[in-house]
Amino acid sequence: MSVRLHQLSKEIKIENKELIELLKSRGFEVKSASSTIDNISAEALREEFAPQAPAPEIGEPDEALKEEPSSPKIPEGIFVKSADDVERERMDKAIADGADEPNSAHKVPKSDPVATSRTAPTPPTTPAPNKFPPIAKIDNIASDAGEQEEEPSDTQATEPEETKKIHVKPPIVVRDFAGELGLKPFKLISELMEIGIFASMNQTIEESVATQLANKHGFELEIRHRGEQSEGSGSKKPKKEEPNDDDPKFLKPRAPVVCILGHVDHGKTTLLDTIRKSNVSGAEAGGITQHIGAYQIEHNKQKISFIDTPGHAAFSNMRERGANVTDISILVIAADDAFKPQSDEALNFAKQANNAILVAINKIDAKGANVDRVKQQMQEKGIAPEDYGGETIAVEVSALKGTNIDSLLDMILLQAEVLELKANPNCIASGTIIESQIEQGRGTTATLIIDRGTLKQGDALLCGEVYCKVKTMTDADGNTHKSAAPAMPVKVTGWSGVPSSGSKFTTEKNERAAKRGAEENAQARKISEASESNDKNASAEATTIEDLFAAIDNQKKKCLRVIVKSDVHGSTEALVQALKEIKSDKIDLEVISKGVGHISKNDVTLASAGDATIVGFNVKLDNGVQSLAKHHDIKIVQHAIIYELIDQVEDAMADLLDAEYKETKIGRAEIRQIFSMGKGRNIAGCMVTEGVIQRNCIARLMRKSELVYESKIETLKRFKDDAKEVRAGYECGISLEGCDDLQEGDTIECYAVEEQRASL
Repeated sequence: MSVRLHQLSKEIKIENKELIELLKSRGFEVKSASSTIDNISAEALREEFAPQAPAPEIGEPDEALKEEPSSPKIPEGIFVKSADDVERERMDKAIADGADEPNSAHKVPKSDPVATSRTAPTPPTTPAPNKFPPIAKIDNIASDAGEQEEEPSDTQATEPEETKKIHVKPPIVVRDFAGELGLKPFKLISELMEIGIFASMNQTIEESVATQLANKHGFELEIRHRGEQSEGSGSKKPKKEEPNDDDPKFLKPRAPVVCILGHVDHGKTTLLDTIRKSNVSGAEAGGITQHIGAYQIEHNKQKISFIDTPGHAAFSNMRERGANVTDISILVIAADDAFKPQSDEALNFAKQANNAILVAINKIDAKGANVDRVKQQMQEKGIAPEDYGGETIAVEVSALKGTNIDSLLDMILLQAEVLELKANPNCIASGTIIESQIEQGRGTTATLIIDRGTLKQGDALLCGEVYCKVKTMTDADGNTHKSAAPAMPVKVTGWSGVPSSGSKFTTEKNERAAKRGAEENAQARKISEASESNDKNASAEATTIEDLFAAIDNQKKKCLRVIVKSDVHGSTEALVQALKEIKSDKIDLEVISKGVGHISKNDVTLASAGDATIVGFNVKLDNGVQSLAKHHDIKIVQHAIIYELIDQVEDAMADLLDAEYKETKIGRAEIRQIFSMGKGRNIAGCMVTEGVIQRNCIARLMRKSELVYESKIETLKRFKDDAKEVRAGYECGISLEGCDDLQEGDTIECYAVEEQRASL
């Protein structure tokens, strides 16, 4: 709220002109009586110019003096301290006496000559303009003068016994910091102006400036950055010890989190379909899993959470992430195919994540199934099955027919019992982002697994540079939940942006705190990137001549710039990684932007500015994108199967390269005789010894195996008639364009040139 000057002048009984001059002298931008100032500053002026209590009449009892202290006149020649001295001593006195005398603000002064002078009748005079003291100066002088009997002079002021600490967290807002210092916000603004800093009450100030101001007012400032532990609170009250959330007495059994890993097309998703009695793989393009799915089932009245991961080579990061957030890894091996490259990779991920490993030997009913071969390979890879003397549980199943599925679930629960999986369900929730995406009508959603605590609807979450106030929580079947316990996978809506898959999230005090944390993380990343950029620039100064020539060569190389859009964050990550692994000595590939969601007009605009190609995986085009892309001549490459999409990108890279030409030798002729055609023109009488000699083809005149001339066959005759071609075993007459240096015994070799598409 704001207050107009003409209204305020009536309240404090000051002329409009004088009030305007006073405010201008204090840094306010006011022009007329209709100008406004903020309510806090107006309230301070009301307090400053509030009428003082009148002095008691002579002969009045002492009790009246205690209730309303009088203010005697200031004797002539008395020393009046400056406003800065009074302000400093008042704060020092308040700090020194504040703990012992909490009501010292109401203590009656022994004598108050300044206050008396303020209220004593004086001859009427016209007040000089712009002579008003700063805000709170009159009260400070009065309280200070009342203590002059105890303090001999301003140069012998008592130092505070103890420096008081105040604690703040960045960002430091002027309004909040003024309250910590015990000042009115406008007072702090005035002090900032004195050191050349112009800030409003809602703006922030640097930490160094805050420290300087705190020291000025006798405080020691302790700035607590996010994640730092405070060494002391500065309060005399004993700090309450926070309970340890990981204390064994708080832990309760939780459901195991199981990851399904294995080579592509070994039956991972079909196995999970059978467990869930659903049909997920049928919905995936090409019949291969291209996303991470998280589900929870119940077996023997116990819950099990499953994570299904893609098997294609391009999704190695997603498989690794799946293994890192789970307790048990089920390695699916097809009995008719045994171990494959992605099987070995998944096994390494499970070992690195220190997961308990179970092997599901699938497709035992398939033609050519060989279970013993799989078990033999298990032994060779250090995970020998139990019937081979090892410790790894191996279950022979048929995901398609449902054979031994219950036995597999029993083994999972047995392994979970051995692991003694527990978590504290009563602390604040934290966990891991499994997958994130943008859904039409719902905004950004993220599937997450809760590591500890219970997530509730309305909680504020922080994940890197994005935050969330949980609007809805749903499971894999679309059921809505008000809360989610440890190890439970849920899809959450309400995110400010798309969180990174595999990143950790925490629960914050409120949405404001979560937003502030996200902003701090974003700022920290920018600072880190700027530092890395400076380091690179510094190292670039020490380049060698070889480095310079290499840089020139790189500039000459062509480059395909791409904008990557995908349906989910994990697929975007996998696609970018797969594109970067395309190797070529002739052309580079640069990803200038990546994101989640449908291809939009903004993507086309960015592609036009950056001369880029848009690569979309399993996404659609927004309305009007196709026509806009055609107008700007922007190529859009789309596909729902990742390896097909990568092939299309490789074709687009090859299209940027210049065409390659291949020469093929098609014929050879020997010169047997030279015929003169007059005017210096000669024609060679030849015998075709190999292949075919064609008119207008490229020909090379060879003499003793050395190249004499290269040109086209201008004339080809068979006897006196022109011929298009002459085959081996026949005689012909040949003249070369621009060449008359023909000799008997020379040979003419004929070549066909074929244009071929450039290879990477």
